[in-house]
Amino acid sequence: MKLDLATASRFASTALGHVGREWPYKMDHVLTGPSDVIGPREAHPVFYGSFDWHSCVHGWWTLATLVRLFPDMPEVGQVHDRVESTFTIGSIAAERAYLDRPSSRGFERPYGWAWLLMLQAELNRHETPQGRRWAQSLEPLTQAFVQRFKAFLPLADYPMRVGTHFSTAFALRLALDYAEATQDVDLMRLIRDKARQWHLDDRDCQAWEPDQDAFLSPALMEAELMRRVLGDDFPAWFDRFLPRAAQGDPTVLFQPVVPSDRTDGKIAHLDGLNLSRAWCWRGIAAGLPDGHAVQAVARAAADRHLAASLPHVTGDYMGEHWLASFALLAMRA
Repeated sequence: MKLDLATASRFASTALGHVGREWPYKMDHVLTGPSDVIGPREAHPVFYGSFDWHSCVHGWWTLATLVRLFPDMPEVGQVHDRVESTFTIGSIAAERAYLDRPSSRGFERPYGWAWLLMLQAELNRHETPQGRRWAQSLEPLTQAFVQRFKAFLPLADYPMRVGTHFSTAFALRLALDYAEATQDVDLMRLIRDKARQWHLDDRDCQAWEPDQDAFLSPALMEAELMRRVLGDDFPAWFDRFLPRAAQGDPTVLFQPVVPSDRTDGKIAHLDGLNLSRAWCWRGIAAGLPDGHAVQAVARAAADRHLAASLPHVTGDYMGEHWLASFALLAMRA
């Protein structure tokens, strides 16, 4: 299952349908008085769509990635027009100003922070004059979130081993991509040191998952982060972390989940769990040496998880306002 033009076009068309759709919207917004009663577009003139701020950010990441990979995609012109009218200097400045509110210290921490850095890293890859302009326009907001990571990580004594937006492994995994691409040495060091502090001595993971509304595997997300952090030392760490993986144990990590109601926003998270597990298993397989006993079972597990949820990326707004991003991560791994 590879990303092709037809699939890219379907994902792009879907994302175009939600990044500019203001309602419904779930705000991460602290009210300190009557003057704070504002709507999504007033608070976030760039990321006011896609049901919530972070989903809008990774909706734009999906579009930015697809127009770079598929410049002949039918939706390219629409994407260009939408970016030009949305990523303006004034709108980015308003997003930046929102962070200066005293009550915004924890805004979108850490999930939205990481996706914003991923969006910047993707725009930085664009070689067209338009793409370079888009990257430059986003940079002030990105730097604000870079500074938030640098201030927060020294304070974060403990990881968040969860399958939802608070996952520190997921956030560090995405932020590391940005740090390496931009050669931000200080951020790279913070991420790698923190990942080692949190996870280097982890052994024999029991993988008590999934949770009912998880869209990430705490176990596999940790392994994927450590793959990126440890490099050549990863196989030995992985063998200690999941020592029976070659036998398909823990079983829960190898079998896709089945959402019981895809119109329920929380239950629909489980399609995201399948897609993110596929991404992690593909990354883990790539980080193991040829002939390693887990490689084949990891790739097979990735294929099963991707097949289970790829047909459901679109269909209901509770899933389609964000699932294409996770499908794209998995299909490009």
